Amino acid sequence: MESITVVSLLDVISELFSEEISIAVSNTREYIYYRPSKRIDLKIRAGDPLKEGTIAYKAIHSKQKISEFINRDLFGVPYHGMAVPFFHESRLEGCVTAIFPALTSGKLVVTIKTEDGWIPVPFSQVIYIEAKDKKTFVITKELSGTHKYSLQEFEFHLPKDYFIRCHRSFIVNVNHIKEIFPDSHSTFILSMDNGDQVPVSQSYSSYFRRLLGF
Repeated sequence: MESITVVSLLDVISELFSEEISIAVSNTREYIYYRPSKRIDLKIRAGDPLKEGTIAYKAIHSKQKISEFINRDLFGVPYHGMAVPFFHESRLEGCVTAIFPALTSGKLVVTIKTEDGWIPVPFSQVIYIEAKDKKTFVITKELSGTHKYSLQEFEFHLPKDYFIRCHRSFIVNVNHIKEIFPDSHSTFILSMDNGDQVPVSQSYSSYFRRLLGF
């Protein structure tokens, strides 16, 4: 184990992510690692300073996870990203940033793979999305199928005004929630308008309640 370098370890960890996602690691001042993806490359190099306005910069200065869209002014291309700061013995050391390609404007559907082929479905008809058995399932009232995106990727591609991550395995469309019940194991249970029930886990409960205002 002593011979494993930080860079080689990061290279291995990066392989766990989709090839569409770029990965950047920084300390509190500059980037120390960058792996571009096939879909988006911000041309970051080790040693580049953190730019004000980037999600990495915001995560470092807020000491909190940042997830948002960044326009093309900073790197020349728009992107969605998530930056998570990391600490050692309560001291801020840096952050890890996942960089997703921005959606082409006007894309209003998700294309579901079924046994018979592929079916484009408007986002508004999607009730929830579930990660199960190493697959991503998209559920609507009329049909269900799979999609190549992970839940993490879907977080950046779905309309944020009505899709909410409520569990490590679920994203729900709030417009399809019929009722919300307290639950001792998952904090809340969502009764969806198609009759299915979706859990809200402990780690997402505060975020979920804040967004829905209860």
